[in-house]
Amino acid sequence: MLDPKYIREHVEEVKMNVQRKRMKVDVDAWIQADVERLEILKHVESLRQERHEVAEKMKQAESGEREALIERGRRLKEEIAAMEARLEATEKKWKEWLLAIPNLTHPDAPMGETEEDNRVVHISGTVRKLPFQPKSHVELAARHDLIDFERGAKVVGAKFYFLKGKLALMEQALTHWAMHQIVAEGYVPIITPDLAKDEIVIGAGYSPRGPETQIYSLENTDLSLIGTAEIVLGGYHRDEILKMEELPIKYVGLSHCFRTEAGAYGRESFGLYRVHQFSKVEMFVFCKPEQSDAIHEELRRIEQMLFDKLGLVYRVVDICSGDLGGPAYRKYDLEAWMWGRGEGGGGWGEITSASNCTDYQARRLNVRYRTDEGKLSYVHTLNGTGMVLTRPLIAIMEQYQQEDGSILVPEVLQNLCGFDHLS
Repeated sequence: MLDPKYIREHVEEVKMNVQRKRMKVDVDAWIQADVERLEILKHVESLRQERHEVAEKMKQAESGEREALIERGRRLKEEIAAMEARLEATEKKWKEWLLAIPNLTHPDAPMGETEEDNRVVHISGTVRKLPFQPKSHVELAARHDLIDFERGAKVVGAKFYFLKGKLALMEQALTHWAMHQIVAEGYVPIITPDLAKDEIVIGAGYSPRGPETQIYSLENTDLSLIGTAEIVLGGYHRDEILKMEELPIKYVGLSHCFRTEAGAYGRESFGLYRVHQFSKVEMFVFCKPEQSDAIHEELRRIEQMLFDKLGLVYRVVDICSGDLGGPAYRKYDLEAWMWGRGEGGGGWGEITSASNCTDYQARRLNVRYRTDEGKLSYVHTLNGTGMVLTRPLIAIMEQYQQEDGSILVPEVLQNLCGFDHLS
């Protein structure tokens, strides 16, 4: 969340940022609740002070004065209880609206409303001209019996699947390889829980309940299945004061992820591109504020390094303000070329993202550090997808397909897989 003091002092800027991010948040309602909350707090403190003064007078009061003081004390108790109940209701609204206000937007992020407004900042490789009609990963998987969507739907439901044969082994190889590549960059490996308390989900900037959620919640509990390891890694140091000399703290987490993907159907989402369950290698960093811009670029560099080594054609996109979402201050996406996207001629599909969330999540999760001057300050948090273990499979299968229908395995994975092609 944003610093309440900052919102009070920059109301119009915050309102404009809400519009840029295409979010429906009533900032004026928060301002009104904030004024009301501060007035009630002031009144409650005044009543408490008076009650303290009455209690002190009682210690030395003459018998004739005690009855009046007792009556005044009783009335003060009732007034305080009533005002505290009003304060609780006001603070609940105040907190709900505060949590809904999105993070600010980096001044260098492109302004816009749709993906057409995103800025391409790097392209790696050239889409090769094929001497044959390329197939989608769904067609290739059916030919070689690598993915079973029908039985996934039978056993669980639509958008679930079984990975089979060599593709199952290649996913495991990709996981192992990506984790070790990122660990070599100084990140501590963690295998995370697949569940989080709703308060942690909210702290990370996601909504665990309600009509707009993309998260599965467990009935009669305060737990939800995570949609990304970012949630649990962000909560790892909740309510802690980190040592300044330890920053930045870098983790790479492996988790299973679950998303409802409500309304995500159609050609652009078919096959493995949007599914309800997948594994993910996720980088997460806690750092000092002055470090976060450089670490954001580091996350982007690592992601590019991974896909360069895999030999994939991809591009890097600087995401526009209207597509950033609530927590992100700035975000890069890597998009790989996929022959199965678009209207038969191929297209770009997101495979990773890297976000700088500044102190937005840290304020919600209360993660701080002590400066050289002894002052407590909120850390900055960043996250970057090392490897979503579905979409890179799409890119590999479609970019490495051969005219005879076989699929080559990227050279860096061949020893781990124990084979050099899928067929």
